[in-house]
Amino acid sequence: MTKNKSSLVVGKTVLTMNEERQIINDAAIKVTNGRIAEIGKREEILKKNSDLVIHGGDNFLLIPGLINAHQHLTGDRLIRSCIPDSITDNEAIFDWAIPIHEAHTSEDDEISATLVLAESARNGITFTVEAGTVAHPGSVLKGFENIGVGGTLGSWGWDVGDGPYSGKTVDDVLIRQLDVLELTKEHPSVKGWVTLVGHDLMSDDLLKKASELAIENSTNLTFHLSPNLSDVESYLERTGVRPVLHLKDLGVLGEHLLIAHAVHLDDQELETLINTKTAIASCPWAYLRLGQGVTKLGRHPEFFSRGGSLSLGCDAGNAGDNVDILSSAKLFAGLIQESEIEGMSSASISALELATIEGAKAIGLSNEIGSIEIGKRADIVFIDLEDQAWKPQSPDPVKQLIWSAGTSGIHSVMALGEMIVVEGTCLKIDEEEKFSDLQERQQRLLGEAGLEPRPHWPTV
Repeated sequence: MTKNKSSLVVGKTVLTMNEERQIINDAAIKVTNGRIAEIGKREEILKKNSDLVIHGGDNFLLIPGLINAHQHLTGDRLIRSCIPDSITDNEAIFDWAIPIHEAHTSEDDEISATLVLAESARNGITFTVEAGTVAHPGSVLKGFENIGVGGTLGSWGWDVGDGPYSGKTVDDVLIRQLDVLELTKEHPSVKGWVTLVGHDLMSDDLLKKASELAIENSTNLTFHLSPNLSDVESYLERTGVRPVLHLKDLGVLGEHLLIAHAVHLDDQELETLINTKTAIASCPWAYLRLGQGVTKLGRHPEFFSRGGSLSLGCDAGNAGDNVDILSSAKLFAGLIQESEIEGMSSASISALELATIEGAKAIGLSNEIGSIEIGKRADIVFIDLEDQAWKPQSPDPVKQLIWSAGTSGIHSVMALGEMIVVEGTCLKIDEEEKFSDLQERQQRLLGEAGLEPRPHWPTV
């Protein structure tokens, strides 16, 4: 980035999401070299910086770039909403999603990642934690670069079973992880994470060594666990204890670990995750789409209310389907309301916190993202208050954003100080050209995987 490249962002209102949760009216933000340099009243900052390019205007609500803490960037997206919702979640994963991943080429991975991240950016998401089902990490990294957003990158990591890219040995898996860490070593906006598939598809030896690798390299570890009861049953049969308690016995829990899902937790597991400061990525739409019992047995609102480290995710193109973290936040706010937990903050406030600063804390990056504060990345979402969803305007913009407006009105997005979306259009790619053959790719992937989705009703 050019030295001392600066611009100004102005808005009617800024939701800073800083420690005091300040809301600044008639605000301006100075951005220098991709970072926030000043925040304050517009008149004062404009007076000192009258020569700079200005983004935004009087009709904008400005919020921090949103965080998606669990998203599959490859596989599902090219067959989005093709997997039947009348089958079990295990069938959806192992009979449909994994064969599609196996059929993906390097070019498919880039196209898929770019497609997901373009949709993410248009919906205000500027940082995405990749969920670790990537066959070609370099191609997915290009997807991040194509759109201009930040995130984390992982690669397939499992050594139990014979699925695609499963390692024959622990070392095979760790070499793939090290390759990703090396690939992203000097990258300005994408960080390599040690990323395993999880469930009961990882040996104890792999788990321990993967955790050690993450800590040694000052990065994080993530994997899937207990979205349904099958992981619980499997661990009980194999180890005699529930999954989280087995991880505790192995010594792999801690602030460096983000567990995707953890829907099915008992009291002891919940307490253990809180005490070890282990984070959870909650993907509420995925649990409803797959019928995984979140409304009956899920405990994420309780986990968060007791100080647990929680974030929100959108999951996959056939598990939640849309890449819309504000939609996930709204659904989670509903789960909070339904839980009737005493002493918990307003549901809409908690939901926005989870999509921003609390999500950033859960993934260990609250010093970089999640709020509009001096020194942090200039990741900013511009919401047009002239949009019909914002008329009339509520005195409380947080309630209106979560319960009503959602992504309606997202006009522009800045990531690392660069405008990457303007008037709903991604600036860094020609989407029509880039995505011109999506239908053909879908048909090829389904054909190679031997899958034939059909509408439920007769077609004449």
